[in-house]
Amino acid sequence: MNKMKTKIGVFGLWHLGCTISVSWSNLGYPVVGFENDKKIIDALNNGEPPIFEPFLKENMLTNIENGLLSFTSDQDDLSDCDFVFVTYDTPVDEDDISDTTIVENSIKQLSGIMKDQAVIIVSSQSPVGFISQMRILLKDKNETLEIAYSPENLRLGEAIDCYLNPGRIILGTSTKATEEKCVELFKNITDDILCMSIESSEMVKHGINSFLATSIVFTNHLADICEENNASIDDVVRGLKSDPRIGMKAYLSPGIGFSGGTLGRDLKVLAIKNQLANGYGKLFGFIHKSNNERKLSIVDKVKKIVNPIKGITIGVLGLTYKPGTSTLRRSLPMEIVNILIEEGAVIKVYDPKANYAEINSEINFQIVDNVIEASKNADILILLTEWDEFKKYDWSGIAPQMKNPNFFDTKNCLNKENMYQNGFKYYSIGRNNS
Repeated sequence: MNKMKTKIGVFGLWHLGCTISVSWSNLGYPVVGFENDKKIIDALNNGEPPIFEPFLKENMLTNIENGLLSFTSDQDDLSDCDFVFVTYDTPVDEDDISDTTIVENSIKQLSGIMKDQAVIIVSSQSPVGFISQMRILLKDKNETLEIAYSPENLRLGEAIDCYLNPGRIILGTSTKATEEKCVELFKNITDDILCMSIESSEMVKHGINSFLATSIVFTNHLADICEENNASIDDVVRGLKSDPRIGMKAYLSPGIGFSGGTLGRDLKVLAIKNQLANGYGKLFGFIHKSNNERKLSIVDKVKKIVNPIKGITIGVLGLTYKPGTSTLRRSLPMEIVNILIEEGAVIKVYDPKANYAEINSEINFQIVDNVIEASKNADILILLTEWDEFKKYDWSGIAPQMKNPNFFDTKNCLNKENMYQNGFKYYSIGRNNS
């Protein structure tokens, strides 16, 4: 495949879309990214992405300067593309039910402008069966167009590396010809491409995310039992991973639960499909409910350290959905902070990258610029997002700044003995905290 003769479009420019735009232009393909909002486009063409992601801005500027990457608010600029990736973040409501309207509208728009024989590759999350429905709409508009599904597999904070070094790519298509065309493109990234039907590829995404979600909920339940029975979740996880049927890469980290909507979205799809299939399947719904209850469990753990919560000052370290990103959308740390505020706590927050402009309501906590400010006169420090800055921080001299030197590490990412030596009463998840 001649890179300079193969043009790639990207429809939807948030985290996924910007990552895909940069990645394919890194590989030498001419890429044009589309977004309706002209303000976003103007910023992108100046090398300013709408969300923080390590190396995204630097790669974007380089590829704009070398002429491989451009951004537009005119969808007709994608009319000569051979492949267009649909990359909008599929929205979810507060109960993680997917709203696929934006993806459907994108495909309808593309069907009217794309050249014959072009392929739409959907990377937005979609419920099983959705893409095949979209293929019918696409074919009604232009019989020569095709659609494929290749679910994203990114980790915030490592997105470009994840995309360009995925280990394997899942590819769902309806015809052999479309499969071969997409394989020819994707083999520029890896030869390990798992080809299957569109419906199977959608189910792979649901299955992976739901399995990871189950592992998180499972480990949190184990950790709570460990705390009450003088066991260490660290030792238990080490023992579990030593079993080859589980393995060293198993997703067994205790904490505050999963957030962001990504895992919850797939759990809800499977919960609904399970109920429709036989009326008995309750597993996926139970996992979703258990994770939602985890934030209440975290607040209860805070109450065991400092009670009552009303009137106390809490310093919060980390508010973003996860380290390596600026987004607060569907952030579980944010939800925990809101509960603590409802309980009457005074909250001071320090996060290295949080984009507070994403908060739609009135900000009812104090934003501070560093760990020292967060700790001054605090009754407890709570680490909610495991930024490297906190892992590497010199904690000497912080405890004396506090009214009470309590430290709750909800991510188990700090050294217990070191925190004790620095004057803290240190608490963590799934360990004996006495």
